[in-house]
Amino acid sequence: MKALVTGGAGFLGSHLCEHLLDQGAEVICMDNFLTGGPRNVEHLIDRPAFRIIECDLTGFVHVPDRLDLVLHFASAASPADYLRYPIETLRVGSTGTLHALGLAREKGARFVLASTSEVYGDPLEHPQRESYWGNVNPVGPRSVYDEAKRFAESLTTAYRQSRGTDTGIVRIFNTYGPRMRPFDGRAIPTFIRQALLGEPITITGDGSQTRSICYVDDTVAGVLAMAGSDFAGPVNIGNPDELTMLELATLVKELTGSSSPIEFIERPPDDPMVRRPDTSLAAERLGWRAVVPAAEGLRRTIAWFVDELSHRHRLERLGA
Repeated sequence: MKALVTGGAGFLGSHLCEHLLDQGAEVICMDNFLTGGPRNVEHLIDRPAFRIIECDLTGFVHVPDRLDLVLHFASAASPADYLRYPIETLRVGSTGTLHALGLAREKGARFVLASTSEVYGDPLEHPQRESYWGNVNPVGPRSVYDEAKRFAESLTTAYRQSRGTDTGIVRIFNTYGPRMRPFDGRAIPTFIRQALLGEPITITGDGSQTRSICYVDDTVAGVLAMAGSDFAGPVNIGNPDELTMLELATLVKELTGSSSPIEFIERPPDDPMVRRPDTSLAAERLGWRAVVPAAEGLRRTIAWFVDELSHRHRLERLGA
């Protein structure tokens, strides 16, 4: 199999590239390195079946190779990133998705869109099933990401229905793991970084808002199960074990052995109060469910962050 992963040098995209290679696929990683980085895939460079194309998906896109699979994961994903790059986020969700779909149609490839639980907004249904239409503020600060993904879902559906393209949509819930950037602004890397550095662990609001966190290996397994099916979706890919942000911060503090105090800061606008996937459809149609417990996934992630922060510290001492 030959696969193209857009956003392949990002956190989740790099894990997809690695798992596909391990399964014997040839992999083309396409990225413009706006939020991802070559370091995420440097350990793959010497593998003969791996190739990187530096490319902005919103511009002209050409891949001469045959393709069997297009995994469209190009997008800023953390609030800090998409608030810093609002137009770029909207463009990759719209024009970038159009180009990726066009490429899949041209090659006769299976196309899988990485959508997000953020399409549900601040949900009035809990847990969230795929049939729920969402509660999204179209002009709020988070709308640049939420609406980009909602449009991408609509465009993907239109290509399937009107052009006959083989498409699937996965709605990904709060994935975490190695290769997250320490300063990307999401809760888990922020909590881990602060705990390891002895800084106050900052929780927005009163900490009662919830998230359902899914370790990256589980998410990748769900995405690849979708890729190997003929199911259109959308389908939730996430771990239904729900934690409050205070519980999550406390668990990180315990696992790192940190003495950092927990502090509460202002909650950002339109921050969802709850988040938990109903994953019964994924179990039924894909035979998939998340299996890595939060404590185990966090231990693996913390171990990676210890090495990453040490590496950064060495570079700073060398003046790099």
